[in-house]
Amino acid sequence: MAPTASRRRPLVGEPVAMDLLNTRWVEGATLHDLLDGVRGLRQWLGEAGLDARFDAAPATLERALLARDALGVLVDAPADAGATARLNEVLDHGAVRRALRGGTPTVTVRFDDPSWGPAWIAATDYLDLLASPDRVRGCANPACVLHFFDTSRNGTRRWCSMAGCGNRAKAARHHARTRAAESS
Repeated sequence: MAPTASRRRPLVGEPVAMDLLNTRWVEGATLHDLLDGVRGLRQWLGEAGLDARFDAAPATLERALLARDALGVLVDAPADAGATARLNEVLDHGAVRRALRGGTPTVTVRFDDPSWGPAWIAATDYLDLLASPDRVRGCANPACVLHFFDTSRNGTRRWCSMAGCGNRAKAARHHARTRAAESS
């Protein structure tokens, strides 16, 4: 089978948890899902820097989707019991082992099965992001499904990107002001 081109998606490079959420995006009126198959999983693993450690396999895809679905609920409803249970299910399949070797602290992550690795990494990354829960946000554009971790100095980022949703909002406000001025 000939290799196919990677699908371009917006907002690549967020923390792993947000990047996993952003494997779904809207372009025009069309909802895209990068994780609609193993090929898309392979692309995401590469973009997230996980491809050297984990295989793009059907079981890995299934587990990544479980984590993504749980995260998708939790970013908007942090106390949702069902999503919390699903995220904890993912977290149950990995553990951190800390040790001292030759005077140097080491950290090793172990998984029940390596196919849990990417999902577990995204889930633990989300827990780390919760140290600043008000910085985990969805785009202010109601038609956008993207999420980001706000690293702006004053914590007021509203858009997934100024070049995309931010510009569209500014243009819409300008258009509305122009129409209002013309009708007065």
